Amino acid sequence: MDLKSPSKLKLSPPRFSKHKWILNLIIIVVTFVISIGAILAYKSRVSNAPKELYYTVVVDCGSTGTRIDIYEWKWRVKSGNDLPVLLRSYPDKSTKSPLRKKSCSYHCMQTQPGLDKFVGNISGVRFSLNPLIDWAEQEIPVEKHSLTPIFVLSTAGLRRLAHEDANQVLEDIEAVIKEHSFMYRKSWIRVLSGIEEAYYGWVALNYKMGSFRNGSRLGTLGILDLGGSSLQVVMESDFKREEMQFMRSKVGSFEHQVLAFSWEAFGLNEAFDRTLLLLNQTQVLGESNTTTVELGHPCLSSSFMQKYTCYNCSSHDNLGQKKFSNQNSKTAFPFYLVGNPNWEQCKRIARAVAINSSTLAWSEPIEATKCLATPLFSNVAGGNNAVVTIPTTRFHALSGFFAVYQSLNLSTRANWTNIWERGLELCSASEADMMRSISANQSSLWQYCFQLPYMASLIEDALCLGDKEVIFGPPDVSWTLGAALIEGEYLWSSSSTTTTAENHNSTLGNIEPVYVFLLLLCLLLVVYYNQIKLPMLGRKSAGAGSSLPSYALPKHRPN
Repeated sequence: MDLKSPSKLKLSPPRFSKHKWILNLIIIVVTFVISIGAILAYKSRVSNAPKELYYTVVVDCGSTGTRIDIYEWKWRVKSGNDLPVLLRSYPDKSTKSPLRKKSCSYHCMQTQPGLDKFVGNISGVRFSLNPLIDWAEQEIPVEKHSLTPIFVLSTAGLRRLAHEDANQVLEDIEAVIKEHSFMYRKSWIRVLSGIEEAYYGWVALNYKMGSFRNGSRLGTLGILDLGGSSLQVVMESDFKREEMQFMRSKVGSFEHQVLAFSWEAFGLNEAFDRTLLLLNQTQVLGESNTTTVELGHPCLSSSFMQKYTCYNCSSHDNLGQKKFSNQNSKTAFPFYLVGNPNWEQCKRIARAVAINSSTLAWSEPIEATKCLATPLFSNVAGGNNAVVTIPTTRFHALSGFFAVYQSLNLSTRANWTNIWERGLELCSASEADMMRSISANQSSLWQYCFQLPYMASLIEDALCLGDKEVIFGPPDVSWTLGAALIEGEYLWSSSSTTTTAENHNSTLGNIEPVYVFLLLLCLLLVVYYNQIKLPMLGRKSAGAGSSLPSYALPKHRPN
């Protein structure tokens, strides 16, 4: 038997080593595929600039009711800082829902009353919110629900509540939102300041009208937004001063210097309540609220007789002046209103509450051409009714302004002579004639004779904007659009990486670098194990008493 020396043996490659490399290759491929899949899944969820349709939902918790708006967006491809494209907002005229009022352009879909009436009553909060959110869930594709943020923002109704009461309502709102499928954060459920509400309205108007696309810092439009409880005015100004009403804002690629104001108790409903206090100056409210007071009102028709409960009267003294305190009383005062029509008296009392006059002589004739009060500028430049240069020459009157305009069939462009003539015609007509001339909800018919002179006095006498161009509408602009843009900026702005991760409350914030690191580490370990460890093991085995390599000798035949 002639054995060949080991050096002459023809050795075949080790099968085990070959299989080991195949196994390593499989591990590398699987790790790579998993890493890429995880990265793509993460990007599709929290991309700062989604390349597909996305939605935002905004719930407007107002003083007169709760509304909801859905906005459907498309990311603008050109630049990460460009504003997204709004494809659709709804409810709109095509919306079919039992909640939507017919032949309506303003607050067409809402639940009543406002959430401020449900302090400590989560059933009332749920009753108001659930129908609206259920409708939104039906309108938005199911697969988008978990990616769609819902912002629940409250305005004047909750602002006037005591801090503890407002927090209780917000907690109840959060409990209801948890029961639904939209994405939310606690910070998205809050009470807006008046300035925030005003600013969001300004953003909404200028986005809708395309003013942000021209790049001009002073080419924007001013906004007059009249609600049930408050009044907001916003414009761009070149007046540079560190005041709380001034803010520097970047919308898209351009910075703007904005002058924003908000006044509580100047909304349509609270303004009417203040007329009751001026009419009832002989009785100090607060001593008793058990006796119903009969009042003759000059802005009501002769056939009008109705019980009326004033919920805002306890927030003012009996001259109609706002009481500023940390806690607002919930006391309600009953009145029995009787129509005592008098156009001149109606104009004067409307003007008195517009300029926030406390004079006992409000019913006396006043100089019609003098701009008596300028709340717009009273807190600027140290007071003293300082004059601020207003480069904005065109204002859009929205919300309550538009509702009155639409109901009374006024011209879109405000003409003050025609408005006062329409007021005289309206307030001198019988109730039957008034019903025929107004295209609005007949249940609110009795308010228009007051609301028309009040809104005209606000613009001409209180805000001193009678020389500016004022346009009523458009009807589909709401501050909620501005809130959807600004609050949801992380969805479209390329500069909001950190905000995006935070808003999604994700623990995978650094998922991409982590997976890249793990992949590289896996590759290094495979290389190290195969290129270093195996040869070392081979040498160690050979040195243990054998001159042969550590792998087995091939089989051979004896001669």
